[in-house]
Amino acid sequence: MQSQETTNTECKIVSSSPSLPPSSSPFPSISEWDQPLTDEELQAIDAIEASFQRPALTTTTPSSSAIRKRQSTLQNDHNLQKTRRQLPNSVLGLSRPFSLSPCQANIKMRYPSMKFGGRILYSRTPMDVEEAANELLFSLEAKRGETDQVAIGLDIEWRPTFRRGVLPGKAAVLQLCSGTDDCYVMHIIHSGITKTLQFLLEDATLLKVGVGIRGDSAKIFKDYNISTKAVEDLSYVANKKLGGEPKNWSLQSLTEKLVCKELQKPNKIRLGNWEVDVLSKEQLQYAATDAFASWQLCQVLKSLPDAKVAADEKSWERKAVAQ
Repeated sequence: MQSQETTNTECKIVSSSPSLPPSSSPFPSISEWDQPLTDEELQAIDAIEASFQRPALTTTTPSSSAIRKRQSTLQNDHNLQKTRRQLPNSVLGLSRPFSLSPCQANIKMRYPSMKFGGRILYSRTPMDVEEAANELLFSLEAKRGETDQVAIGLDIEWRPTFRRGVLPGKAAVLQLCSGTDDCYVMHIIHSGITKTLQFLLEDATLLKVGVGIRGDSAKIFKDYNISTKAVEDLSYVANKKLGGEPKNWSLQSLTEKLVCKELQKPNKIRLGNWEVDVLSKEQLQYAATDAFASWQLCQVLKSLPDAKVAADEKSWERKAVAQ
């Protein structure tokens, strides 16, 4: 139960920070710098720098002599300001501390939602499932000449149980997707697995892909005594292609990594009743999107070189440049 169409493997984050208008630039204009600084102005700049090095104020009450000395210093500074030309406001503005908002750090990027936008073909009776399986098989046969190996995104859903000692329900929904146009959602808890659907699952020339798909195929065998052949777990493929420390990828995390989209998994649907008489529109969209995500991730991963091969190629390039 793990778990448009961009195949880029890299997200581009565009900064949304507004640029400062010319009038609010923190730096002086060129015309302000044309005049040489006087000794008094240089002293003022030194005073600004010194202000950052003053010790923090204590809570002790200053003596009366210290207060008079401070007042005398302030009066002298005031008189000095009257007799000199003022520094540009943009220079004086640099003395004020500048800080970034805390919310600008550790922000999790929100990706657009992954959603299948093609036709969802729902079947629940044996006759409808058999017709859908034949239609899918026909389309897969047509694709054999276009690619080395035809891949199908596969996923299943079943009704969970929350009581101790009670086994989960049988696989209730089987969803298959082999492109951007159509996804087939078959309500096998009512129809069973028909002859053509069994042939499709057992066909070793048709690659079935998904995250955790070996567990799904094991459940299909346990519940329906059908052996699903030629299955490939995308989590394993991702570790081989991406390199680094191996990860136990979920369909959600792999979708974010490879296509920069969020695969939503609301509990009210994921943990809902998949044995219901007729699936809801939300259940159909959820099921189709899962199968579509598996198919799309497979296409992206196939386009990537193995991490080891890519590393070897870079090593040879460095050696060639060094020679």
